[in-house]
Amino acid sequence: MQLLELTKSGLFCPQAGVYIDPWKPVEKAVITHAHSDHARWGMRKYLAHDFSKEVMKLRLGNDINLETIQFGETLDINGVKLSFHPAGHIPGSSQIRLEYKGKVAVVSGDYKVEDDGLSTAFEPIKCHEFVSECTFGLPVYKWDSQTEVMNQINSWWKNNSEEGRNSVLFAYSLGKAQRIIQNLDLSIGKVFLHGAVWNTNQALIANGIEIFDLPKVTQEIPKSQYKGAMIIAPPSAMGTPWMRRFSPYRTGICSGWMAIRGTRRRRAADRGFVLSDHADWDGLISAIEGTGAEKVYLTHGNTASFGRFLREEKGIDALELETLFGEEEVE
Repeated sequence: MQLLELTKSGLFCPQAGVYIDPWKPVEKAVITHAHSDHARWGMRKYLAHDFSKEVMKLRLGNDINLETIQFGETLDINGVKLSFHPAGHIPGSSQIRLEYKGKVAVVSGDYKVEDDGLSTAFEPIKCHEFVSECTFGLPVYKWDSQTEVMNQINSWWKNNSEEGRNSVLFAYSLGKAQRIIQNLDLSIGKVFLHGAVWNTNQALIANGIEIFDLPKVTQEIPKSQYKGAMIIAPPSAMGTPWMRRFSPYRTGICSGWMAIRGTRRRRAADRGFVLSDHADWDGLISAIEGTGAEKVYLTHGNTASFGRFLREEKGIDALELETLFGEEEVE
């Protein structure tokens, strides 16, 4: 008996008649989290965690047919017990647990195992089949702690401020931007947000998530107000005319890809910080081992090499799935 199958529309549970993070319009879509490669427009019905509610409405429209659920709450759909469990990726990110006639499958979406203090911390769920990303499934990807990275960011900001420069830091507007904001040393100076980040913050605040309510960059703010400031913006703002108002400035980018030499130069940023909302090499292995799964399906990233490692070194039956999930959020 197979609980999950890959179709042209996405991962499908035939017993429940639901798709998990489908990439084509379907009748019933169960959404792991609100990033745009997992929560797409056009589904007739959506089911997501309550913390994803306002962001999904912001991104997909207020008129979407959306039902929400809490962690640990169980729905019975055609005899399938379906529940959501924390994935630790961003606020509201969830692993979807499916149980039918004694067999359990878990679709993890995207996840990280370090508790960031903002997202509900990842929990390993025992199962027979586990669907895992492996965005950073190579041994070179090993993250420093969030505390260490934030110390680097605050030190960089302070140095820039002392030199009379503003700091423009690029980070994805949902998840990573909020992690950074919550850990900035606000004694250094003022913080302003690009509109995409500000809009996301307002949605999360409306959803009851506690984050700093910081001002949005607008035409009305005089340039003098930005002196020594930190500006948080999505990567899509890099190199655009929007940046001119902050001159003189230094740029930084936060991404797991910064672990690879030369990536910062290719992105044309002054500084790179290794900060990711995905599990690193050790995190992937510990998460998978924690499930006790007999079979693991790998959805995106370094699937071939990581799958070979799981089979040859860990004795886990690992298969690669061709999906349309992205390696990072598409802004």
